[in-house]
Amino acid sequence: MKKILLGCVLSGLIALPALAALKEGDIAPDFKAEASLAGKSFQFSLKESLKKGPVVVYFYPSAFTGGCNIQAHTFAVNQEKFAAAGATIIGVSLDSISRLNAFSADPHYCAGKFPVASDAGGKIAVSYDLAVKQIAAGKKDTRGVEIDHDTTERTTFIITPNGKIIASLGGLAPEDNVNKALEVVQNLK
Repeated sequence: MKKILLGCVLSGLIALPALAALKEGDIAPDFKAEASLAGKSFQFSLKESLKKGPVVVYFYPSAFTGGCNIQAHTFAVNQEKFAAAGATIIGVSLDSISRLNAFSADPHYCAGKFPVASDAGGKIAVSYDLAVKQIAAGKKDTRGVEIDHDTTERTTFIITPNGKIIASLGGLAPEDNVNKALEVVQNLK
């Protein structure tokens, strides 16, 4: 009976979805990804960016959607403050690079101020212990274009040059997420 009970408990634990992203003190998984800055594609490398200082890696569900538009705009407006604190910003979503080229150049969102990277298969998000969810068929973005990719949860990681996560910010409204990330990087100086 004890073996059956133990088996049921273990099966239940294994079946639970990952409920938490990587935490403060964890080593951030390194990644390279095709990214876009001001509508132009390039290869982003976390390892290379960390050589310049802390990196704010923010995961968001989808370009051209309500909260993501607000978050991108807020990062763009505050980009100079992040730079003054020595921090680089990179947004990561499961959007295609063609969607991100438009999003990164749009003056209402990224405004060409920081890059956004394509994690089309969700590998990067999963490596950060973030849930990847299938989007409902027919869902459209704020431009009226159908969203044809999975999404991930809105979570921001502030990573120090030694590769450690100094903060993991989830469960916040888009503007609060950016403001808290800025506070963290400003306190690093």
